[in-house]
Amino acid sequence: MKEQLTKAQGRPEAVPADDVDPIALPDNAFTELAPGETYRPVMHPRRDYAEVTPYSVTMGLLLAVIFSAAAAYLGLKVGQVFEAAIPIAIIAVGLSGALKKKDALGQNVIIQSIGACSGVIVAGAIFTLPALYILQSTHPEITVNFLQIFLSSLFGGVLGILFFIPFRKYFVKDMHGKYPFPEATATTQVLVSGNASSSKSSGGQAKLLVVASLIGGIYDYVVATFGVWTDSITTTAYTWGQALAAKFKFVFSCNTSAAVLGLGYIVGLKYAFVIFAGSIFVWWVIIPLLGAYGAPEIAAMAPGDIFREYARMIGIGGIAMAGIIGIVKSSGIIGQAVGLAAREMKGSAAKTAEVRWQKDIAMKYVAYFIFLALIAVLLFFYFGVIHNLWQALVAWVVVTLIAFLFTTVAANAIAIVGSNPVSGMTLMTLIVASGVFVAIGLNGASGIVASMVLGGVVCTALSMAGGFVTDLKIGYWLGSTPKKQETWKFVGTLLSAATVGAVILMLNNVYGFTGDNALDAPQANAMAKVIEPMMTGGETPWILYIVGAVLALLLNWLGVPALAFCLGMFLPLHLNTPMLVGGLISWFVNRSSKDKEVCKARNERGTLISSGLIAGGALFGVFAAVTIMCGKSVPTNGGEFVPQVLGIVAYAGIIAYLYLASVRGKKH
Repeated sequence: MKEQLTKAQGRPEAVPADDVDPIALPDNAFTELAPGETYRPVMHPRRDYAEVTPYSVTMGLLLAVIFSAAAAYLGLKVGQVFEAAIPIAIIAVGLSGALKKKDALGQNVIIQSIGACSGVIVAGAIFTLPALYILQSTHPEITVNFLQIFLSSLFGGVLGILFFIPFRKYFVKDMHGKYPFPEATATTQVLVSGNASSSKSSGGQAKLLVVASLIGGIYDYVVATFGVWTDSITTTAYTWGQALAAKFKFVFSCNTSAAVLGLGYIVGLKYAFVIFAGSIFVWWVIIPLLGAYGAPEIAAMAPGDIFREYARMIGIGGIAMAGIIGIVKSSGIIGQAVGLAAREMKGSAAKTAEVRWQKDIAMKYVAYFIFLALIAVLLFFYFGVIHNLWQALVAWVVVTLIAFLFTTVAANAIAIVGSNPVSGMTLMTLIVASGVFVAIGLNGASGIVASMVLGGVVCTALSMAGGFVTDLKIGYWLGSTPKKQETWKFVGTLLSAATVGAVILMLNNVYGFTGDNALDAPQANAMAKVIEPMMTGGETPWILYIVGAVLALLLNWLGVPALAFCLGMFLPLHLNTPMLVGGLISWFVNRSSKDKEVCKARNERGTLISSGLIAGGALFGVFAAVTIMCGKSVPTNGGEFVPQVLGIVAYAGIIAYLYLASVRGKKH
């Protein structure tokens, strides 16, 4: 991060003299700006718009509650938390159209921003806190209550918001065009589509987005709900593939989701290839080596089990070290953000005019709020969790340092690949924190509770930081007021935290997290498995973490994006392969003509179609969740021959659609 934060502080943008708002995104929305070039958002930077209204706030809060409940159930049931930002944006656009609201764009951004609190708060809570229920079976003295779940989620979300605000201008403005922001791109295209009815050309874009959304959504819904074809093509579905897996621990797999394919297109070939390289390094090098030369119990394991139990730990160590490298590289940015807040508190900051479009909550207020939030966290740890002042202070210091320093790491991950490795970073946080707690005498059941509640705060903070950069990038592209987004994000966080706490308690009472017919809660089970031995004298795979850390150092030295590579090591192969497929389609579309302008138009069309595939997949993912909640069983035909063949055919069809529809683009 060579750019300096101060470049973006307090300087009004040079705005074109024209007073007409564009219907669609400007041509330079997704490209780096040339020297002297400025970006003009859809909503005029110097004009006021309806943003925070009773309608937008009410709808945002209502959708935050609904999506928090749905995401919590699905996440605990199958381990996948769907991204709420896109379906909420679709609902906002649909409602504003049905109600015939004029100038609805600013209000829709606020609805999306408030409502999107649901997904990030849910991820932070369900990845960690259900582990307390899971460990009650072996440690009956562990107690869990609503206040612990609610305050853990609330304080984590608040810290994530406050810690990210000083970095907003760097990520969303200074780095314009340098990060793909796949999820933000798709959400922005959805919101712009609702602004396009008065323009014939933009109306055509909106129609294309709707068609792509329906194709991607119905495609993914059929797979997720009825299992007509497999959701993941794999070599283990065939006899020869099973032999390869058994003898050499070799597996190849590819998710057939239209949404992930679209995500890969927007990420592009560069980052998609690095992510895939990290994945095949684990699956085609590390796992076969462990299977061939590891202990007998490892050699007897299936490749997927070796990945979960051993190889993935290398990725976690790599992510942690890549995060530390990122922190070191951004130390200047962090220092300037802290310095700016200090100067504002002293009243010595330069008084410069800021346009509405670049106005944040004042840094001095951010600093005050951070101070109050941290005091509240300390009191929560002391009175609600640990009951020992010294140990509570140590826990408080660990949470504060990790949540603040890894804020930029979470934002980077979302900006690059649209996926936040929050569970990996939280797992490393729990390991470090547990080691510290054991050293100061906090172990056993009380240590487990302290670690998991602390992990809930950190996990939610990092999840919020990653999600918030998406919201603010959307606002930047469209011209919203950051201060309004930042202010109302706190309200959405409060309501989402309360909803998630109530849903977790309800699901535990109805289904439970252990025993027959219990909710799977895969991430929370993984956290419980790691923490329990540390708190009760077990072993921790430090060697695997260290190997990952050394690998990240070498990658950084060689100039390879370490975070992207290690993300590939951490995420399953079947999710990384379609990223590469989408990146390759983008590469071919960009080279489908000798005329650069034609290629540019085709790539823009491909980005719009990919945004539709992501949007449709996200929205129909909600429909699938509702269907499952109504009693439909989750399909389990992934390894059968016929669904595999049908999956290959269907996936080839969606690939052909993305490419052929993209190359129909013409010069403007």
